[in-house]
Amino acid sequence: MSAHFAPLIRHEALARLSDRRLLRELAYVGGNWTAGAAGHGFEVTDPATGASLAWVAALDADQTKTAIDAAAAAFPAWRAKLPQERAAILRRWFDLIVAAKDDLALLMTLEQGKPLKESLGEIDYAASFVEWYAEEAKRLNAEGVTSHLPGAQMIVQREPLGVVGVVTPWNFPSAMLTRKAAAALAAGCTIVAHPSSETPLSALALAELGERAGLPAGALNIVTGSAATIVGAFCEDARVRALSFTGSTEIGRLIAGQCAPTMKRLVMELGGHAPLIVFDDADVERAADIAIDAKFATSGQDCLAANRIYVQRAVYDAFCKAFAKRVAALRVGNGLDDGMSIGPLMHERAVAKVEEQVADALAKGARSLAGGRRHEVGELFFQPTLLADVSDDALIMREETFGPVGAVAPFDTEEEVIARANDTEYGLVAYVVTDNGARQLRMGNALDYGMVAINRVKITGAPVPFGGVKQSGLGREGSRHGIEAFTELKYLCIDTNA
Repeated sequence: MSAHFAPLIRHEALARLSDRRLLRELAYVGGNWTAGAAGHGFEVTDPATGASLAWVAALDADQTKTAIDAAAAAFPAWRAKLPQERAAILRRWFDLIVAAKDDLALLMTLEQGKPLKESLGEIDYAASFVEWYAEEAKRLNAEGVTSHLPGAQMIVQREPLGVVGVVTPWNFPSAMLTRKAAAALAAGCTIVAHPSSETPLSALALAELGERAGLPAGALNIVTGSAATIVGAFCEDARVRALSFTGSTEIGRLIAGQCAPTMKRLVMELGGHAPLIVFDDADVERAADIAIDAKFATSGQDCLAANRIYVQRAVYDAFCKAFAKRVAALRVGNGLDDGMSIGPLMHERAVAKVEEQVADALAKGARSLAGGRRHEVGELFFQPTLLADVSDDALIMREETFGPVGAVAPFDTEEEVIARANDTEYGLVAYVVTDNGARQLRMGNALDYGMVAINRVKITGAPVPFGGVKQSGLGREGSRHGIEAFTELKYLCIDTNA
């Protein structure tokens, strides 16, 4: 294990860490904690207060190549391990993540801003992928093919692709890393990962725990610094056989173009613009509870967030009243404080975008039922907001919001709302609230989304295939399909007459 040099405790809340070795400011390359070239680095701040948390190493293009070198060098030995050997290491990683849950959640809330309760939930979620893929590592079975040729035996087997590039976002900095990396590692691949520069501390802490679990040098590399420099190097290097990215559709398109010359396998979870559809047979109070959870988790900074809420006209007024009451009751503040529902947005750009969408909707005839302005608790906080009578041509009904603003509009018929819900380039998730069983099936089939949640919000987890259609992504993460994404099928045809 490499030596640890304790970073300066810049933020008073970091003193609450029970294991200060989890606070890392250096990148992790080839089993070594690595400083940026010429000491280059970048500051990580607490979005709730603006206070400095850490000064993290910024690696350059040459150092990124070194990380790819390390992953490529580690690949033959890692793929050669028996599946149960890889599984045992992943299981130890899972156990260490669970044991460090409180520290990992503290780091996440400090760098990302979400309420501590949500961070604790994300650590459980992140750990679940490591546990799941520790078990799936042993289940990549070969299959026989009934021979159509005389004297031939046919076998199809899965083999690991090689080095996998992983690029993770700031809104779920732990879970998005483990969902990708655990699957690839279980398949026998090695990893070069680039976490968002807003939230690198969570990834570096997971690397520290991975090292303790026995991941060999080079199997997992965390490359911090400029996304353009690092991800560009991932895309250009032919040794990186697959790239898994979570982020905006716009950036996903750019990455796909850069990966085309090397014909990489792409797994992409991109933007979302989820509709939530409430029918008049639903219980209004329950529907309002579902809407709160679907819209305001992670302060609305979630690709699964319900951006467009359509309510059948017969219950529209009652729903708006019930929903507005719940929105007004949401508590806004520092995620480390007890009882907070809404934390800060990630940066000033996010706040400005929310302001623009609210102003545009009001200018186009929407009514404000709650909130609508920046919150006095801090520069990056926005009031939980509810807009009613929002027109379909408003920005908020056409663009992903990523903030604590609910937009509600009425509808009359099932056919109408299906057309409006599907009228978007996105297709990640849709929510439906109805007690009519036949309608539940019809809506599930008619909505052009990769996932449909009916009468509930929580639908994700390690056993299920997560992903979207249209401009919301390529491939699936989680489930057995998530590990298959990092494998190649090989067909063997053996002459049995010899």
